[in-house]
Amino acid sequence: MNPTARSEQPPEPATSHEDVRCLLATDLDGTFLAGSPEQRLRLYQLISRREDMLLVYVTGRGLEAVLPLLADPTLPHPDYIICDVGATVVDGHDIHAVEPLQGRIAARWPGEQAVVRHIGEHEGLIRQDVPQERRVSYYCSSDAISDKLEQQVRELGCELLHSAERYLDVLPFGVNKGATLRGLIDHLGIPQERVLVAGDTLNDHSMYGKGFAGVCVGRSEPGLLEATANTDQTLHAEKPGCGGILEALAHFELLDAEHLDAEDIVPDTGKAELVMVYHRLPYEEVVEDGQVHRRRPKSPNGIIPTLLSFFAGGRKGSWIAWSTHDPKSGEDFEVHTAVDAKRYPDLTAARVPLTKKDVDIFYKSFSKEAFWPLLHTFWERARFREKHWRVFCRVNRAFAERTAAEAASGATVWIHDYNLWMVPAYLRELRPDVRIAFFHHTHFPSADVFNVVPWRRDIIGSLLQCDYVGFHIPRQVENFVDVVRGVAPVKVIKRENCAPRFLTYGCAAGLDRVSRIIDVGRRRVHLGAHPVGLDVDRVRRLLDADDSRQRRRHLSSELDGRKLILSVERLDYTKGTLQKLQAYERMLERNPDLVGEITLFCVCVPAAKEMTVYRQLQTQIEQAVGRINGRFSKLGWTPVQFFFRALPFEELLSYYGVADVMWITPLRDGLNLVAKEYVAVQGIVGHPHAGVLVLSEFAGAAAELKGALLTNPHDIDDMAEVCLRAIRMDAKEAGSRLQGLFDIVEHHDLGRWGQGFLDAVAETGDSPGTAVPAPA
Repeated sequence: MNPTARSEQPPEPATSHEDVRCLLATDLDGTFLAGSPEQRLRLYQLISRREDMLLVYVTGRGLEAVLPLLADPTLPHPDYIICDVGATVVDGHDIHAVEPLQGRIAARWPGEQAVVRHIGEHEGLIRQDVPQERRVSYYCSSDAISDKLEQQVRELGCELLHSAERYLDVLPFGVNKGATLRGLIDHLGIPQERVLVAGDTLNDHSMYGKGFAGVCVGRSEPGLLEATANTDQTLHAEKPGCGGILEALAHFELLDAEHLDAEDIVPDTGKAELVMVYHRLPYEEVVEDGQVHRRRPKSPNGIIPTLLSFFAGGRKGSWIAWSTHDPKSGEDFEVHTAVDAKRYPDLTAARVPLTKKDVDIFYKSFSKEAFWPLLHTFWERARFREKHWRVFCRVNRAFAERTAAEAASGATVWIHDYNLWMVPAYLRELRPDVRIAFFHHTHFPSADVFNVVPWRRDIIGSLLQCDYVGFHIPRQVENFVDVVRGVAPVKVIKRENCAPRFLTYGCAAGLDRVSRIIDVGRRRVHLGAHPVGLDVDRVRRLLDADDSRQRRRHLSSELDGRKLILSVERLDYTKGTLQKLQAYERMLERNPDLVGEITLFCVCVPAAKEMTVYRQLQTQIEQAVGRINGRFSKLGWTPVQFFFRALPFEELLSYYGVADVMWITPLRDGLNLVAKEYVAVQGIVGHPHAGVLVLSEFAGAAAELKGALLTNPHDIDDMAEVCLRAIRMDAKEAGSRLQGLFDIVEHHDLGRWGQGFLDAVAETGDSPGTAVPAPA
């Protein structure tokens, strides 16, 4: 329930338990995971907020089947886990065996294969295909337990446990839930009068009558109720699950009544019906003469204006983002600011104060050095630091707390990108009533790459608190589902075909079917593919300006009949700039007729000065450009014109308008909006000889932009050949391809992306934040 404690700095097991007021030892299925949502929340909050309470999971599940619960931030983290019907006992914080208890149990166990061989085949006995250690579990009815079977088990030094009329466990002799719990309590030195046991089936019977207070929660198995009818200190509760446990805590006075009643189930709420949680403010803060001035953002892709548009018409909203603040400065920090009182009268920006050091670690260092390379499959470049992870979690917690304070009851919260991965976990704890949506703007890798992350269980556990999670393309959705399978049991509830919206088998990023709803045991999460669109109308307005037309005419005259190959990207090892230069060099080598007839115009936007990780790459690129120009230049012609700086968006549009080939070759990319910008400009300008888009098949856009020439950026020969094909493509084919591409970009624009995402979120159901009901 408290991911801060687990994720920022996992608590160490206590060495002394003198201050423990109560130890709750509870079965899971039908007990701790059951009951009404309100009663579950109340009990979970109670345990999470009390330092004088210990929690012990006591379950028939195998340890592997318990691990998914440890990744669920809505559940209190157990201090100890007794599983395998008592055959396994571990510390809940590090999952290490509790010794010498575990050693004593293991010494009594003859081994799985010995048990299976000795028992052999028995009619009505079916082996359970579930995780199990130091026990062998079967399905069977009571009449299948023969004298012969009992004798065989005794010969092994084991015993049988039959429960719920269908489960049969072969266990080491004298081992069961109650015996192991008794051993753990003695090991910890906790007085037995401070212990409460809770269960609901005959499987739990061994925990009762050990000198502990006990509760059989409402709707318990009749066999358990009958067996405990005359057991001292045992309450047969009326309410099921967590409600019954709360009854028992009050009945046995293990906690003061005032403490039981003091837990807040429904926190205070704000007024925002829609909350945007974004790392950037919806305006730019500029310091001039010591004063902070706010200006409209200059973002070229227009995502921020599109997100702002959902607050038009008086929709009550809040925009959560960070702002740098030095608490030592003595200056007051203004949390709430207006965004645009005329356009969005009911929207406020709610700022999260971060120190410069926090920003440097959270955003510039940790996110870019740990998560960015891993997300783009460069896992060997990732640098994971535990102390940076704690800062990351602390910042995410601050975002969640601010969001919780702003959101109205039942509000929709839209969280953006991997920098805020842990916000859903903290927010679900603080505000279980809100509908949480998350959009992943970057690429999401396959399980074998993502699982390198030391905190993958925390991150996935957080994302599974969302009602809706969106990605650019189906492949990324399925990558996410595969990662989830390593953290929690997954049942796909709904799948749908990817065609005709997306390519299926035509590119590396293609896929034929995609999961839309998954059940992860305690929750259902809706998923979707929503490639971000472009603000085509804005591009059209900029191109219609007189200075834009004049700039395009000037560029065309400068080319003097040469074909222009355009490359635009940030300085980043994921973008394939170096590989592209190598392919261009090879193309000139093999096609000397192109010398003097084509020009590669490279715009490479430098990283921030603090991003030292890119310095070596910059040097390699500059050396490659120098080598190519040194080899092939001739009077009046330079093969590569390289600009190591950002160009104004308006100027960039002019280059798009005159480029014969757009060459985009990322080694991995979530989407790539540059490809759409080029298509939009070419479609609007309408040249007699349309431009050709050459696109890496490892860019997310490749699955959407049918009509692009796809290339493999890991194959230098292929890149050279595909670029050559683009240069020499006839006007009819180029025009046909561009028309198809422009139809896609114009129809699936930025506004349609945003509205489509929110519509999908709204379709997740009428009860945001509620888990799938646990077995009663």
